[in-house]
Amino acid sequence: MTDTDELAEPNRLSITSALVDGVTVVTVKGEIDHNTVGALRQALTPPSGTTAPRTVADLSGVTFLDSGGITVLIAARQAHGDRGWLRLVGVQQPVLRVLQLVGLDSLIDFHPTLRAALDA
Repeated sequence: MTDTDELAEPNRLSITSALVDGVTVVTVKGEIDHNTVGALRQALTPPSGTTAPRTVADLSGVTFLDSGGITVLIAARQAHGDRGWLRLVGVQQPVLRVLQLVGLDSLIDFHPTLRAALDA
């Protein structure tokens, strides 16, 4: 398991990345908006040349997500291609509602726990 920590903006967004069972797990805490979306984009974009990237984004600590965050999630899903996958974990009700309203739950798999996402 590897661990890195990036702070997009002090007290606004924290992104931690770890490798668990061969899957990149990105844990996000704070607010995702136009000021912090760049760090999220970087964290969720698979390295070039990866043939079947697998990523779980733990959004249980996300308190706000705007349209920029939605755009990044869609782009990240597309960047994983047909052979890879992006799954979301622990999305809390206010953010979940927004993602459901725009239909993101039909594009990306949502799971209640990290274990459920890894085992799916």
